[in-house]
Amino acid sequence: MRLPARLLVLPAVLTLALTGCSGDTGETPDEGTSPVGETASETPAEPYLDVPEGVELTAQGAVLSLGDTATVAWQPDQKKVGALEVKVTSMEQADFKQFVGWELTKKIKQTAPYFVRATVTNVGDTDLGSKKGALPVPLYGVDDQNRLIESSLFSGSFKPCQSAAFPDKFKPGATMKACMVYLAPDKAALEAVSFRPEQEFNPIIWEGEVVPADAGKKKDDKKKSDDKKDEKKKSDG
Repeated sequence: MRLPARLLVLPAVLTLALTGCSGDTGETPDEGTSPVGETASETPAEPYLDVPEGVELTAQGAVLSLGDTATVAWQPDQKKVGALEVKVTSMEQADFKQFVGWELTKKIKQTAPYFVRATVTNVGDTDLGSKKGALPVPLYGVDDQNRLIESSLFSGSFKPCQSAAFPDKFKPGATMKACMVYLAPDKAALEAVSFRPEQEFNPIIWEGEVVPADAGKKKDDKKKSDDKKDEKKKSDG
């Protein structure tokens, strides 16, 4: 049984289906406005939303490198404000051979697939839990045509890049590893990752080298292995 999962990109809307999966998307800023930020000032950022005391938001317009952490806030709905520490760790060129179980139409094959991995921590005072994967991590891809690309949301398992949405419970202090799937229209190149919760927001972006998806995974696995070795040394010491 195939259930539809919608993927929204600018300036076109594409539809894709996954075997045994379903999905949804939110809204992207209007076409025709630039998603690219400006070099951040050293002046402390003025809070653009009410966040808990001690949470210092990264300035709008900050340009970061892969591995850097930004503290951001947005309103998932009118009733709550979310605050996150976001560290984008890799941008990866994927291959449709990895998309086992996806119904790949001719239109979808005209896109270029990318994986973006990030570590996300809830530093606010709101549970950002998302039943059935309804709340996506608020990050967009930016292609070489300066277009924002929304990540694809789906349920079920996709081993190469799982978890683009918040889990059922994501309480203050919780941390998750997120992986977003982006399909760039016209086989465009991925240039950056953007936090831009609304059109008027001067986006915070991450830039860096795009690596093959396998290389990104090996690098992540090596880091996990090194972290375990460090933990073992500390416990032995």
